[in-house]
Amino acid sequence: MTEPTRDQIQQAPKVLLHDHLDGGLRPQTVLELAVESGHALPASDAESLAQWFAESANSGSLVRYLETFTHTVAVMQTETAIERVARECVADLAADGVVYAEIRYAPEQHGEAGLTLDRVVGAVRSGFEAGMADAEGRIVVRQLLTAMRHQARSREIAELAVAWRDRGVVGFDIAGAEAGFPPTRHLDAFEYLQRQNFHFTIHAGEAFGLPSIWEAIQWCGADRLGHGVRIVDDITVDEDGGVQLGRLAAYVRDKRIPLELAPASNVQTGAAASIAEHPIGLLTDLRFRVTVNTDNRLMSQTSMTSEMVALVEAFGYDLNRLRWFTINAMKSSFLPFDERLAIIDDVIKPGYTALGAE
Repeated sequence: MTEPTRDQIQQAPKVLLHDHLDGGLRPQTVLELAVESGHALPASDAESLAQWFAESANSGSLVRYLETFTHTVAVMQTETAIERVARECVADLAADGVVYAEIRYAPEQHGEAGLTLDRVVGAVRSGFEAGMADAEGRIVVRQLLTAMRHQARSREIAELAVAWRDRGVVGFDIAGAEAGFPPTRHLDAFEYLQRQNFHFTIHAGEAFGLPSIWEAIQWCGADRLGHGVRIVDDITVDEDGGVQLGRLAAYVRDKRIPLELAPASNVQTGAAASIAEHPIGLLTDLRFRVTVNTDNRLMSQTSMTSEMVALVEAFGYDLNRLRWFTINAMKSSFLPFDERLAIIDDVIKPGYTALGAE
């Protein structure tokens, strides 16, 4: 089968599981909200600002990459601003052909002007609902509530997520610098979520290696791995092409634990040298539960279409492979099973068939 064109990929139904709300703002929106809030930015026009975000994110350092969020979070401190960002997020994803998305953010970072956690979540929900209405049924978007791993509010955020579980929140996450902040520091939050039969993903195996992944799964009980790209450290490829999986890698594959891979972001933070050398190629060949994600669309100047185009160019993937990634992601979402199945059967499969997938 021939490689799909960018237009075909743009039209194809796509599913996004790992995308940060505060990492996907439009540069013009950042400028306008900064003027309203009096926040000083490193650039005064949208084009220069976009360039600044990209250059800072391209430094190869996760720490500097995370610094870019100081500015986006700073302009998201009122309900009006948060609602606008959420609504535009849905519009941008729908325009990119995304049919289902789980968008994450840390409510605790949006209270500097006095907003309560509930009001933050409510503002995001209002923005998402308005965005979905604008898109006239072309996209479904849900929230993941994130706790910061260097703070001590994870149990509080976990309880917040459960309180909103029937109002647009489908899961929980922890994020932030991995080194020095292992997921086991938040064990009480994860145990609470398990008792509540609630879903969660954990940022693990991005900047830090196998111990982070092992703790996330075997101590904390993660349903999915946020990134998880370093699982490749437990895989050996022999000179003759034979592949040996270590115990942890074998467990992750056997249990079909989803990997929320974000190729462009992983290259920026130094987790992979290039798209062509990204472990997604090997992990896909080995049939891990691979999903493709954007992580931070502003910082990485990316989209789901761009991510998939880059994979097609690097690995020669066809529409069938892109459909496989998409169905993997939909199967791995935190939506109820019947809703997942409906999107796969009624939206994803017919969408790829119409484009010529076999």
